[in-house]
Amino acid sequence: MTRTAQPPTKGSVLTVSKTFVRFVKRTLATGAVALAALSLQPTTASASPTPVVGGTRAAQGEFPWMVRLSMGCGGALYTQQIVLTAAHCVSGSGNNTSITATAGVVDLNSSSAIKVRSTKVLQAPGYNGSGKDWALIKLAKPINLPTLKIADTTQYNNGTFTVAGWGAAREGGPQQRYLLKADVPFVSDADCQAAYGNDLIPGEEICAGILGQGGVDTCQGDSGGPMFRRDAAGAWIQVGIVSWGIGCARPDYPGVYTEVSTFASQIRSAASTL
Repeated sequence: MTRTAQPPTKGSVLTVSKTFVRFVKRTLATGAVALAALSLQPTTASASPTPVVGGTRAAQGEFPWMVRLSMGCGGALYTQQIVLTAAHCVSGSGNNTSITATAGVVDLNSSSAIKVRSTKVLQAPGYNGSGKDWALIKLAKPINLPTLKIADTTQYNNGTFTVAGWGAAREGGPQQRYLLKADVPFVSDADCQAAYGNDLIPGEEICAGILGQGGVDTCQGDSGGPMFRRDAAGAWIQVGIVSWGIGCARPDYPGVYTEVSTFASQIRSAASTL
């Protein structure tokens, strides 16, 4: 399921249509009103594992290109005026001034937060709820912060990745006030297909998680956020976009991410039109 909404009962989730499975996972309830109603309390020692599930709090400035979107998704600054996020976080393409991007802080309640409205949205051409899960949001003005470059080859589709977000600390849990981070290892297409069968699109998606153990994962509210790692020069590079999965941090179900390198040329071309 996409990582944008509270999860339904999942006793027979694999019998549900793929479009539904991808739409209800890692995003929040739709709209800024629903986001505003969510708890943004700091994680306490007695709470469930910190979000991203199994994560730790990020330092201010550690991931300066991270963006929180008002519909309850994450994103990353592709340019200083364009946010890369997930297609399932938006509804179609065109002029759109309804989204607010919050950047520059790890604490969403900080008075230092930079808030900029959207002007346009471009959803991946041909997106129908299955694969192609990327979108671009143009902002009303540039945000003077570092951007996150994207991978244009599969060279970095391996090893250990970092994920970050303000999503739930546990399956079905509330959203968080502070940005948290976690490391997740690459999961091969074969192992991921063993979990998800034909719902996985290997040419368009990449998986990560701790198979057989779980405990670390993205979750509801993390949709659209980046999965990234260091490149050969030691710089951060985005290899995935939080997309979907069954539950959060379950031992047998890794997180599924849009494979950025597959769509790199399309993303660049689309950004040039905004």
